[in-house]
Amino acid sequence: MTEIRTLEGRIVAPEGIVRGRLRHDSRILAIEPDDGARDEHLILPGFIDLHVHGGGGADVMDGADAVRTMARFHARQGTTTLLATTVTAPADELRRAFAGIAEARAEPDPDAAEVLGVHLEGPFLNPEALGAQPPFAIAPDLELIAGLHEAAPIRVATMAPEIDPDGRLLAWLVAHGVRAQIGHTSCSYAEARAALDQGAAGFTHLYNAMTGLHHRAAGAVGCALAKARFAELILDFQHVEAGAALAALRAIPGLYGITDAVAACGMPDGEYHLGRHPIRKTGQTVRLADGTLAGSVLTMGRAFANFLELGLDEAESARRTSGLAADYLGLEDRGRLAPGRRADLVLLDTKGAIAGVMREGRPLDG
Repeated sequence: MTEIRTLEGRIVAPEGIVRGRLRHDSRILAIEPDDGARDEHLILPGFIDLHVHGGGGADVMDGADAVRTMARFHARQGTTTLLATTVTAPADELRRAFAGIAEARAEPDPDAAEVLGVHLEGPFLNPEALGAQPPFAIAPDLELIAGLHEAAPIRVATMAPEIDPDGRLLAWLVAHGVRAQIGHTSCSYAEARAALDQGAAGFTHLYNAMTGLHHRAAGAVGCALAKARFAELILDFQHVEAGAALAALRAIPGLYGITDAVAACGMPDGEYHLGRHPIRKTGQTVRLADGTLAGSVLTMGRAFANFLELGLDEAESARRTSGLAADYLGLEDRGRLAPGRRADLVLLDTKGAIAGVMREGRPLDG
């Protein structure tokens, strides 16, 4: 049984910042206001990343050990829950990747972020809007996706509406409780709007790899800004500049941060891979040989800091990096600091650096 612990500092509670003490075992037991409490730590809910391909040199597509490595790396950056995100690949490679994710989930690393399931990013994408995805996009295949879902639970799936004109793939996703997201798409505003009306739940890395906004052709971006309840955003100021992020924050109530991090995240400059694609990290960007951005080296801790840089306060920045992602997946046991919820916690020092991470009340090792 996890021992009862008491943390002291500025606590990001649902009602705002509370200076005081947080008592917990594996769950939060109480939040006790006390203006006299020490305030050297800001106590946040553990970050939730719903779109992450790798980190610490490991790529999700490479099997169970790679999944554990990347989940352990991101836990040290404050992420306590994540979705292992696959890339477009031939069916046999996807099946092997899902088998690895399933194995990692069956034998979880206690010092890693919880791998809650899979974000299937492809192969049901528009081959003309792949971005950095490898060139293995295919038409909807319900037998393939059913087999993958049986191997490891798909919680989110990215799809291009225009490659599913009869709506069979979208209907399958909705029926199986998968959050279908519009992305890697050349769809029109009308096609995106129809997908939302038929049950699509959000947009994958808003602005990137989708039809942009023009006043006479609003595209997927225009539909997201006009109609979306939820959407992902890679807030690294490389994929999206500040002005575009602020516009999305005004328009989309459930805009939440993701990393889209790849194996190069946390590693020195050099050569890595994203699925079958060779990629190169140079500074704070990762690119294909042709210069296309290929995922990011963003962490959720950095995303939290970037929301602050945009002008959001600490409570709202925490909501954008934890609470809204939990809401999106219907997770009622995490994402906010309140009695009864999991003690998934991040402690920041007065300079904003991570001073500690806990998953279900247990400090992570290393």
